Amino acid sequence: MDREIVHRCRRGELAAFEEMYKRYGSRLYTVAYRMTGSAADAEDLVQDIFLQVYRRLDTFRGEAALGTWLHRLAVNACLDFVRSKQGRRQRVTDSADDLDALEAPAAGPWRPDAALDRMDLERAIAQLPPSYRRAFLLHDVEGLEHHEIGATLGIAEGTSKSLVFKARTRLRALLRGRETAGAAQPARAAAAAGEAGRSGAR
Repeated sequence: MDREIVHRCRRGELAAFEEMYKRYGSRLYTVAYRMTGSAADAEDLVQDIFLQVYRRLDTFRGEAALGTWLHRLAVNACLDFVRSKQGRRQRVTDSADDLDALEAPAAGPWRPDAALDRMDLERAIAQLPPSYRRAFLLHDVEGLEHHEIGATLGIAEGTSKSLVFKARTRLRALLRGRETAGAAQPARAAAAAGEAGRSGAR
């Protein structure tokens, strides 16, 4: 299916390119939104990504799935944005005190509980500071090593470790807060119902 779409796109069939956009556009938007934290920037990036796809489709050799190739293009485009002047203005830097106080991060990528609602996780990731979010996604989602993240984002390897550690800590706190709030809702409802019953009895 992917090879057929690529072949038709290379022949200049507009319908095939539209089909590719419909199939993969939302996935690439999600990548861009996670990396930038901005819906407007994500929309612009998706347009830029598909413009790159149009220009670079001849470089697709079919060695990986089309979705994988597009995903890598999207990540690279987002990283280019992060390294741009606009991206640097949005970057959150860490103080020396933060790095000195850092505990050793847990070995291996952080993984949420399997039963965790995916939407809760997405919302929690979106609440991370931009620098935390980018380092977390590159390390725990994309699988980059800290020295690679450092080279990619223009930061020290130790800073990358710090950002990922803090991102995981912040995510756990955010998600625990959601779990606590969720558990508290039935209790509050029961208490309110009991109070209403007592009022009615009086």
